[in-house]
Amino acid sequence: MDFLMVFLKLAEWAVYQLLANSCYRAAMKVKNHGFFLLRNHPPQKSPHHPLPLFPSFTTCCFNKDQHQTIVCDIQNTLLLNSKSFFPYFMLVAFEGGSILRAFILLLSYPLLLVLDHELGLRLMIFITFCGLKLKDMENAGRAVLPKFYLENMNLQVHEFLVSARRFETSVMIFTRVPRVMVEGFCKEYLSVDDVIGTELHSVGKYFSGFVSSSGVLVKHKAVKEWFGNEKKPDIGVGSCGFHDQLFISQCKEAYVVTKEDGKKNPRTIMPREKYPKPLVFHDGRLAFFPTPLATLCMFLWFPLGILLAVFRLCVGIYLPYHVARILGGLTGVNIMIEGCDYSWEKKNKRNGVLFVCTHRTLLDPVFLTMTIGKPLTAVTYSLSKMSEMISPIKTVRLTRDRKQDGETMHKLLSEGDLVVCPEGTTCREPYLLRFSSLFAELTDEIVPVAMNTHVTMFYGTTASGLKCLDPIFFLMNPRPTYHVKVLGKLAKELTCGGGGKSSHDVANYIQKKLAGALGFECTNLTRRDKYLMLAGNQGIVEDHSKSKKCPST
Repeated sequence: MDFLMVFLKLAEWAVYQLLANSCYRAAMKVKNHGFFLLRNHPPQKSPHHPLPLFPSFTTCCFNKDQHQTIVCDIQNTLLLNSKSFFPYFMLVAFEGGSILRAFILLLSYPLLLVLDHELGLRLMIFITFCGLKLKDMENAGRAVLPKFYLENMNLQVHEFLVSARRFETSVMIFTRVPRVMVEGFCKEYLSVDDVIGTELHSVGKYFSGFVSSSGVLVKHKAVKEWFGNEKKPDIGVGSCGFHDQLFISQCKEAYVVTKEDGKKNPRTIMPREKYPKPLVFHDGRLAFFPTPLATLCMFLWFPLGILLAVFRLCVGIYLPYHVARILGGLTGVNIMIEGCDYSWEKKNKRNGVLFVCTHRTLLDPVFLTMTIGKPLTAVTYSLSKMSEMISPIKTVRLTRDRKQDGETMHKLLSEGDLVVCPEGTTCREPYLLRFSSLFAELTDEIVPVAMNTHVTMFYGTTASGLKCLDPIFFLMNPRPTYHVKVLGKLAKELTCGGGGKSSHDVANYIQKKLAGALGFECTNLTRRDKYLMLAGNQGIVEDHSKSKKCPST
């Protein structure tokens, strides 16, 4: 142990000598605090700016008779455990940029520990944004980041701001992080009035990777510039850090989020039911919060994950269903089966059974086929050529022409059992999209199937990425889980033919039944709503083989 300590001390000395001539502040940080964080010096207080003791924000009272302005930061205040914004930069680098950009950002992390806050922020900005399209950042800010912001939102601070809104109080965010990373979320989900952050330099449609001429935002100076010398904001909320204390000291009243209030615990974690607005859609491949350690584990797993996904695919394509289930389970694929057993049921003399499924990934029909042990045919509105080639079951494309699709599905039902996902597109969150009613007009032999998935590393769906890789990413997870719950066959009196119900009534009934089985919530949202929100389009992609446009799933 003593030898290890001596070795680490020598390594720190070497780092200090290397940095001394090129970066004075970083070198002093190594000298004072240690590169390997072995020293435990208290934070240095500036003699010119003694830290005042401010009360907790929970003691703040609002003036009902006077319009007030609140200023705060999203980092260390609205977000829990956000001393470093590295995970959010990683999300932009991976989802908006590429896996190579994300890997370079991860490699820079040891250097970020050495550099002071401003230099570290500039380095993260350069790696994350250099050459990145403005449109890609816009998509990430709209479709990827809100989920992770909401999951790490401080419930108590959010309720504090909600209470302030009841008294017509203006809320402004001042932050050192790039404005483009937080402005969309703050205005759409938190309804803040203004967001002032570090501005990024761009060239045409691309970011240059540098901050604008104004430099990294200094919060207390920005407050003075915004309000002027004669006027002050009424209330300031910040953390216990020195820079935040200096920031909120510019306000008439100042309050802090204490360390206890900023930790993750049942009091501060925001449950889904208290989100400012429902999070129905989100995009991106990463299913975990990419802290440095978690991201390192992901990159170490990545090569093995690709090999494992290829093996699992080959097992599903070439081996019998019962063998594929056994080998899949041995490699970590967990299939949870509940409900009725239809493996013994023989086909009706005239028509097959129509299985109506919730839509979580493109693999829904495949896992249902493995579950009941019978060959099924799946209909889909759009499927990549790669997914079509590797599919172990028969797939048929639909056109969204109601009459033509009805004829196609009716013919397929006369040949055997059929699987349909009436939502028309996938949804990751615990919501069901509006069901198309076409399936209810085709047959009375309807079996609802509630399907759900759980992943820990990668999502197997995307709205703006390469859809042909969806099955690969799902099967790259260390232990992907599929929950298949086959419900009882729909009673004749609840169908269109036997009960005289309208197709819309049947579709709505099955949607509610499946939502109840999964604990999900029904919505009236459609595929078009999903793509407008996540990708800024209507989900129309060009099918070059037929020289016409074809909707995505």
